[in-house]
Amino acid sequence: MPVLQKSIRLSTKGHCDVIDITSRVASIVAESGVHEGMVNVAGKGSTLGVTTIEHEPGAVADLRRALDAVAPVNDNYAHNARWGDHNGFAHLRSALLGTTETYPVRDGSLYLGTWQQIILCDFDDCPRNREVTVTVFGE
Repeated sequence: MPVLQKSIRLSTKGHCDVIDITSRVASIVAESGVHEGMVNVAGKGSTLGVTTIEHEPGAVADLRRALDAVAPVNDNYAHNARWGDHNGFAHLRSALLGTTETYPVRDGSLYLGTWQQIILCDFDDCPRNREVTVTVFGE
């Protein structure tokens, strides 16, 4: 079973920065030579998330608003009190959204819906250098 693993490195702005990484993942899938299989997209860190959305301004704004409602940016987190920092909300958002997703590979291509893009969300309270590991496996 062929396997290809590569990293995507990118700089983020933090503060719920939402970055479309679909084309980068699709390029790695194409490079892998896998015809039928899966691709796993795993963000490294505990203050980011990986998911899909229609990556357009309205949907991204709605996602940010929903995350603000569920895990608001404030200092009323036990994590902040324990560590003296202010990113408890970022850890909570990451845990709720998840840092890893797996998608199908069909006919040698990333198999997503027309309006479905893979996004990296950086929830931390400052810019970061992020790494996403993309692992393609199958036949």
